[in-house]
Amino acid sequence: MRHIDKRFGAVHANRDVALTVRAGSVHGIVGENGAGKSTLMSILYGFYQADAGEIEIEGRPVRITGSRQAIALGVGMVHQHFMLVDTLSALDNVMLGAEPGWRLVPARASVRTQLEALMRRTGLVVNLDAPVQDLPVGERQRLEILKALFRGARLLILDEPTAVLTPQETEQLFVTLRALRAQGTTILLITHKLKEILALADHVTVMRQGQVVLDAPIGEVTLDSLAEAMVGRRVQLGRRSGEEGAGAAPGATLLQAHGLTWQDALGVPRLAGVSLVLREREIVGIAGVSGNGQSELLDVLAGLRVPQRGRLSVHTGRANDVQGNAGHEFIPGRWIDPATARTLHIAHVPEDRHRRGLVLPFDAWESATLGYTGWPRYARSGWSRGWLRSRAMRQDCTAMMERYDVRPRDAALRSSKFSGGNQQKLVLAREAFGRPGVPRVLLVGQPTRGVDIGAIEFIHGRLRAMRDAGGAVLVVSSELDEILALADRVIVMNAGRVAGELPIGECNEQTLGRLMGGGGT
Repeated sequence: MRHIDKRFGAVHANRDVALTVRAGSVHGIVGENGAGKSTLMSILYGFYQADAGEIEIEGRPVRITGSRQAIALGVGMVHQHFMLVDTLSALDNVMLGAEPGWRLVPARASVRTQLEALMRRTGLVVNLDAPVQDLPVGERQRLEILKALFRGARLLILDEPTAVLTPQETEQLFVTLRALRAQGTTILLITHKLKEILALADHVTVMRQGQVVLDAPIGEVTLDSLAEAMVGRRVQLGRRSGEEGAGAAPGATLLQAHGLTWQDALGVPRLAGVSLVLREREIVGIAGVSGNGQSELLDVLAGLRVPQRGRLSVHTGRANDVQGNAGHEFIPGRWIDPATARTLHIAHVPEDRHRRGLVLPFDAWESATLGYTGWPRYARSGWSRGWLRSRAMRQDCTAMMERYDVRPRDAALRSSKFSGGNQQKLVLAREAFGRPGVPRVLLVGQPTRGVDIGAIEFIHGRLRAMRDAGGAVLVVSSELDEILALADRVIVMNAGRVAGELPIGECNEQTLGRLMGGGGT
């Protein structure tokens, strides 16, 4: 790709970009949210047409005006949000749009034979007869790659392929990608995770503000040099010097859970007698392989699920905040709900910002006040009761955007138009904004999933600031590096139980990994 230029109105997404990718290599493309990576790849895949520039594939000049043409040229793309029809089988998803004939029965048989051969060759094993909605996330990822390879992709674009994968699924994906590279497939890897680039890529291109600022073989870069190129300054990641055991001692207990037990609709126990304590001036990290009860624990504490057994005590505010709950004790018959949690100064940043954190068609100012519309500043009283003070809501959204560096600072922009990192900062701003007494306890799920390195540094700084101001922060993260960077105390979960609890000074990847796998310390 040479001299690629692309504008969207006033936004100059790509500025004279040059990119050369060698056949049979893994080429990493990294940059902050909004750096122009996805725009560049969308031009290569035919979603967009460049305003200027030219593209060559295998030495031949090409003009790509649509995705069908890109596919015919051997370009395939796997998007961060899967492009699959949930109610169709895996086999039918592969066939969709690429049917070898109008008679479906022999067509399915032909495609199945080809896919089985492809699965044997690549190691991408998928249950072809299962509806996509029943497949685990890792298998859906493999299906997307199979779909691209079935259509003849020789150059495979992967956009944030590990954003929703567990560490085990990520390692399995890397084994597959190395095998594909060995078989001659060229892979373009877009990711925020610099360790993945260093572990997998042969070459890396760094973009910032629509331009290429670094292009080098992987042996000539380090994690620090990549981070600095992405952000344009030195980035502080990991624990800060002197943090281990040097901070203020934890204070009074703000929230205590005892014996939380929750079974799903099939009677499978997802939480089995989980107990924990959250104290002032402390960040508690919940570590574990995805699917071991962390998500359910977060939902129970936030009032989104009611456990079958257990008890919750909250000590975060005034004694008369919640009528009828003397001492703020909650049991399954009268469990805490999200509205009550807000009254008790408990805030929740959900794991899935799209499904639970935002209403994507809403303007930013509407998403920025979800759940807080009953606050006196927003809710009218008297004859106009039921109407909202939208001016105050817009003003507060603008202030949140300024304080939490949400870009662009446009309160009227639709929530779906912000990048993932800026969506996450908007949700965090809503829950941690300076409303009276909110929050004393912050429950955060996957705080930096799909977020670039600059936003990671910012979000981590805000969580530490909340702790230092006397709050309690509970962080659920599938990233061990994040737990080790943030937590003062770590709880490890396995099979719905607490497998171990350690102060941060006794934690490392090996110790936590053993506990996550069900072993001891």
